[in-house]
Amino acid sequence: MTASLIFSLSTFMFISAVTPGPNNLLLTSAGASFGIRRSVPLCLGIVLGMQTILLLSAFGVAALLIIYPAMHTGLKVLGSLYLLWLAWKTATSHYKQLHTAQTTETPIKIHQGWLLQFLNPKTWFMGLGAVSSYSLPGALYNNSVCVISAVMLISSAIAGAIWLMLGSLIGFMLTNRHAWFIFNIVMGLLTAACVPLIWFS
Repeated sequence: MTASLIFSLSTFMFISAVTPGPNNLLLTSAGASFGIRRSVPLCLGIVLGMQTILLLSAFGVAALLIIYPAMHTGLKVLGSLYLLWLAWKTATSHYKQLHTAQTTETPIKIHQGWLLQFLNPKTWFMGLGAVSSYSLPGALYNNSVCVISAVMLISSAIAGAIWLMLGSLIGFMLTNRHAWFIFNIVMGLLTAACVPLIWFS
């Protein structure tokens, strides 16, 4: 893979990973609610899930969604319901000070972040778009998929860290219940607003 192709791939991956979407809204909310350290499992789950979708796309499993439209519709329904559940959970999150170690709530776990990627149209777009646009034919195919995978890993990890730090910073700025309540409602609404993207993307 040439340097110019890797540069183009890196630009595509980073812009796709860092722009707002379900993953980044959840990372921001988690960073504000639980801090960076307790939100790392969510970030790892998202990164691993994106890698899984990329490999599924690269080795043909994603073609099943095209061959069987009912499967695609089913995933959209599940994705919509899951995002609405996450939006509700975010909007109804209780007020807490970030420096307080004791909390009755638990952050989103690694497997939940991983599962979200199967229902996230943005992740499928990244995986399918990268494989279709940047993979090389013939004997070079597997090597090019390895490069795409590495670039996606780095891009998604950097993007996730940015949104986690942003969320953590916001969490320290939310010093009263009223500000916290408004933040949670806004983040919940933004997460719910991602649902139409599943149907019209």
